[in-house]
Amino acid sequence: MKTISFAVPCYNSAEYMDACIESILKCGDDIEILIVDDGSTKDDTGAKAEAWQARHPDIIKAIRKENGGHGSAVNAGLAEASGLYYKVVDSDDWLDEAAMREIMAYLRTQTERADPTDMVIGNYVYEKVHEAKRTVMHYRNVFPEGREFGWSEIGHFSQSQYLLMHSVIYRTELLRDIDLKLPEHTFYVDNIFVYVPLPHVKSIYYRDVDMYRYFIGREDQSVNENVMMSRIDQQLRVTRIMIDSVRLPDDVAEKKLEHYMENYLSMMMCICSIFLRMQNTDESEDKREEIWMYLKRRNEALYRRTRRSVLNMGTNLPTEFGRRIGLTGYRMAQKIFKFN
Repeated sequence: MKTISFAVPCYNSAEYMDACIESILKCGDDIEILIVDDGSTKDDTGAKAEAWQARHPDIIKAIRKENGGHGSAVNAGLAEASGLYYKVVDSDDWLDEAAMREIMAYLRTQTERADPTDMVIGNYVYEKVHEAKRTVMHYRNVFPEGREFGWSEIGHFSQSQYLLMHSVIYRTELLRDIDLKLPEHTFYVDNIFVYVPLPHVKSIYYRDVDMYRYFIGREDQSVNENVMMSRIDQQLRVTRIMIDSVRLPDDVAEKKLEHYMENYLSMMMCICSIFLRMQNTDESEDKREEIWMYLKRRNEALYRRTRRSVLNMGTNLPTEFGRRIGLTGYRMAQKIFKFN
């Protein structure tokens, strides 16, 4: 068994995928890299993946499939993974060599255990390459470092701290045991990937190293503001799946985890509200009301708490004046938290 399987979803990624794969190869010979070509049509992504496999047949496997979106590629990688652990690395991002030496050292200690750690966490870095800026997102105020722990031992997440796909490494069988399947042809499914397994995680390990480098700046990137606005229906779909997949608080045993997951869902509802208010149409206002009513029908107590949360009180005020207040709050948050 390999120590870890890295899935690299690729779609017309020929221009930048090499740097990503090279960074992963530095993790050692006991890894597996699954390059998933998700039906690329505009370049030679598939051929490049197969060339990488030819050069490193014991480490790299090229998977060609029909286009199904990011979630479909993650599913395909998970289906083929032979590693004890599973991590997704997007093809325009990369891993830090020094940080991964420490992470890999711990993962290797788990291969001999009967009950290996369920989730391993490292920091991630927003790399705004075109602006020559970077922002490190760490968890040193939240998690004990350098030892295994459970949810009862965690501290308080700040408003800018969330576990993202970039920062987590899951035990492969945990994901398979819960039959995790991400929806196809849908962006923002990384939220489902990192959120839905959390109630099933019993043991955690955190290393305060800047493991994952997250590229920000391409005009077609899914987190680009204009792109997010155009794909709001997919954001709404992901949020509904998250509401349905974990019923709070019934499905969560630990109070601290429940509080974190409620805040995460509140953040998702806030994103939906903000981008619908940016569109500023009658249809978008209907959709904003609809997503809130969806939450209310599924879980009325959670609806009331989320609606009154700090994130959502200002973003859902009625009238045009309320809309402007909400958007002003969003712009301030952008400057403070350095996202997009």
